[in-house]
Amino acid sequence: MSARLSSRRQAAGLSLIEMMVALVIGVMLMLGVVQVFMASRTASRLAEGSARAQENGRFALEFLQRDIRMAGHFGCVNDQAHFVRGEGDPTIDTGAATGSGHPLDFSVSIQAYEAPSTGPGTNLTLGGTWAAPTGLPASISALKPRGGSDILVLRYLAAEGVPVLALAPSANSVVGFDATAGARLLEGGVAAPNLFGVADCSHANVFRGAYAAGKVTANGSLLDRYTVQPTGQTMIYRAESVVYFVGTSGTTGEPALMRARSDGANGYSAAEELVEGIENMQLLFGLDATPAITTTTPPSGNITTVATASGVSTDATAAGAAQWRRVGQVQVGILARSPQSAQAESPADAINYPRALGVGFAPAAKSDGRSRMAYESTIALRNRLFGN
Repeated sequence: MSARLSSRRQAAGLSLIEMMVALVIGVMLMLGVVQVFMASRTASRLAEGSARAQENGRFALEFLQRDIRMAGHFGCVNDQAHFVRGEGDPTIDTGAATGSGHPLDFSVSIQAYEAPSTGPGTNLTLGGTWAAPTGLPASISALKPRGGSDILVLRYLAAEGVPVLALAPSANSVVGFDATAGARLLEGGVAAPNLFGVADCSHANVFRGAYAAGKVTANGSLLDRYTVQPTGQTMIYRAESVVYFVGTSGTTGEPALMRARSDGANGYSAAEELVEGIENMQLLFGLDATPAITTTTPPSGNITTVATASGVSTDATAAGAAQWRRVGQVQVGILARSPQSAQAESPADAINYPRALGVGFAPAAKSDGRSRMAYESTIALRNRLFGN
């Protein structure tokens, strides 16, 4: 009898209560593991979103800084010094009227257009309908910039020039140079350049032209005041007229920093997407203390006033061009966001809104969870500083 009872005890299993306790403990442990996993995933997505927004902002500022610093480059003497010298330089052989906003108006090296209600101290609501700048030239309107962001136009001669080795002045002058060195004119992904500048330390001409290996044929530009190397310091450059704006990516539908180059005629070529996730761009301009720069009143070199684009000038005239000639400094502010939701929390207080040059960005009624960061940079126009 005792052996039978002992056998039953050895064969006995878990009771219902013991099984329920074990299940509860297992569920609690599993919930803890799930919570740790969810927290880790949220932290990872937030970190990735912040990193992507930071990366986008850094690349956007790099593109803008590089080209803004080139504004006004016209060879070994910049556009400001050429103008003050009063010898008609730089000579613009493209037929564009001064101050008109035409892509080929190289008499104005920097120009911009202000989005309504975006000055310092204003707020924009994310996800809302933002108004586009008014008074845009048709060439820029055709690019379909997004609302709420300022638009920047830059004109200059590219950094890399080629020494002129032969020159045949005529109504359509022919400029000769070393074919191998001439590959510099194709840098930056421009396979068929059609805008050029010839400059020495006394004069500068900007003109339309046709590129071929070792030569450029000017379109309606008489280049009879230049001498060839080595007696002179005459160089030929590719001329650049570019517009920066916030547009919509054709592949993702997301906002992006865009750049379009002049097509050599009356408009711009198709815009190229530079950096994804750039939601907004704001600009401020530092103005020289001289209110009207002329051949008798040169710039002082002192930046004493900061203004929005509309505060500089909205006139598409020579008077407007004169005010843009005062610009010697540019402040850039951009708002960058992560490409996807990063489960980021929206700021509850206005003091914590992301801001770009004084423009605050209030959260939308329904958060999209994206990580957003604002970046600012102040850029001196080294080619606009009188005396350089």
